[in-house]
Amino acid sequence: MPDNSLIRQQRSWYFYDFANSAFASTVVTLFLGPWLTVLAKAGADPSGFIYPLGIPVDARSYWGYLISLSVLSQVFCLPVAGALADRSRHKKQLLGLFAYIGAAATMAMFWLDGARYLLGGAIFLVANLAFGASIVIYNAFLPSISTEQERDTVSSRGWGFGYLGGGILLGLNLVLYKNAEAWGLGEGLAVRISLASAGIWWALFSAIPMLGLRNPRVAIPAHTGHGALSEGFLQLWTTLRSLRAYPHALLFLVAYLLYNDAIQAVITLSGQFGSDYLKIPMAQLTLAILMVQFVAVAGAMGMNEIAKRISAKRTVELALVAWILLMLGVFFVKTTAHFFIAAALVALIMGGSQALSRSLFSLMIPKGREAEYFSLYEISDKGTSWLAPLLFSLTLQLTGSYQLGILSQVVFFAAGLFLLMRVDVQRAAREAGNSI
Repeated sequence: MPDNSLIRQQRSWYFYDFANSAFASTVVTLFLGPWLTVLAKAGADPSGFIYPLGIPVDARSYWGYLISLSVLSQVFCLPVAGALADRSRHKKQLLGLFAYIGAAATMAMFWLDGARYLLGGAIFLVANLAFGASIVIYNAFLPSISTEQERDTVSSRGWGFGYLGGGILLGLNLVLYKNAEAWGLGEGLAVRISLASAGIWWALFSAIPMLGLRNPRVAIPAHTGHGALSEGFLQLWTTLRSLRAYPHALLFLVAYLLYNDAIQAVITLSGQFGSDYLKIPMAQLTLAILMVQFVAVAGAMGMNEIAKRISAKRTVELALVAWILLMLGVFFVKTTAHFFIAAALVALIMGGSQALSRSLFSLMIPKGREAEYFSLYEISDKGTSWLAPLLFSLTLQLTGSYQLGILSQVVFFAAGLFLLMRVDVQRAAREAGNSI
């Protein structure tokens, strides 16, 4: 007989994905990259370069470098946030704190105009750091609200519900954008309203998990004599050392950080590719990303069904092969129609590969230490990546070719697949003291 309390918490948990996916879809995937590129170009010299902190940067590469910088900050901050969450009796309240900081920063994007690309970069760094910290805690709830047997399904439903939420807001923003002129709004103002709307959406629907989730029992006592921040750094060091006792979990984590870095880079850079390279009008680009949100729901659910038949790990491996083939096909993307086809194919494998990866990792970590381990996992999760966009931006700046920039992501997909094939999920679960 199902546990009604767990079911209610699962439904509340889904709504945080519904809330925060507006930031991932509207801000990171669609509007902010092209808009910051416009602002950077407005502040560029005649050769097309800007000079943040005195460093010469091609205005087209600014967004990719900014993503890498934001995730570099997460590398240092998220593991500490995760360690603190595992020691706190108020995990749900920490989730709310980071959610509302991120939502407030996103609302502040309304004031990005002219050549304020540096302000835009600073606001994005705050919003993305808060977003990542909230997802660390959100993911850490998964083991406490689901059994090992239903983990894949609950995780996939969360991703699917998130794409639904992101898609609904994108649909509303598409209506706004297409009617902007008739309503007396300029294109820039319509973009800024769309960016701010993601923060409002994020704040509004985050209230549901705040009401429905329960704080899990604290499994790790705090060390006496240390402050909360000191406890966080001490636990981070302990976490990194303890990974040696879970070699297959460590192998999976490295594989995931490689291939998901590329997945996130493709997602976050797709808007810039369509806008700046293919010159797709923003209304059509919004429609393409909107399509992705709803196709991805079906993709996440479909890959979950495949996983029931051949295992989650094998399903992710097949998805990575598909990703590599899609990257090789970038040279054939020349028109708006080609972009729509490529986007649909990406959507089919995007959500499922991420949802199944999350549920796999949840089986490989010791109970009571979910947040600290998911903080390492979150270094490359929704809308965030580090090395892949850095390689993309360097390739673009050195060659001037968007296609070669996209093709460079094959390195990460191939390396991640190579390592994933060597992970023994059953052994990893046993090493962590879990049964599957």
